[in-house]
Amino acid sequence: MNVPDQVSEGLAICQLRDVLDRVGDKWSVLIMAILGDGPRRYSELRRSIDGISQRMLTLTLRSLERDGLVIRTVTPSTPPRVDYELTPVGHTLSTEVGSLIKWSEQHREYISMSRRTFDAE
Repeated sequence: MNVPDQVSEGLAICQLRDVLDRVGDKWSVLIMAILGDGPRRYSELRRSIDGISQRMLTLTLRSLERDGLVIRTVTPSTPPRVDYELTPVGHTLSTEVGSLIKWSEQHREYISMSRRTFDAE
């Protein structure tokens, strides 16, 4: 492999890591899973995700919107209504995220037990 190929491969890996950082982030995964069931208001998302701060929810939604995975719709009213929904590409990722969440639910106890065993040693 020559130097230009190595540079190109290194750039591709960095770009891939950037995407994986977004879609592998715990808050992004949870938001994508919830929005996979349909559009949600900001307040619904906040109530649905235990432990997320208002700031972190806002930052994560902005990042997902920037990446083209979520659409933000503001409806003029008092107070303004803000809804979030997945884009078509976001829906394709939501399917994959759903599989990851299902796996996590199925193996949560096994992982918890493994951690306790490891920590006791």
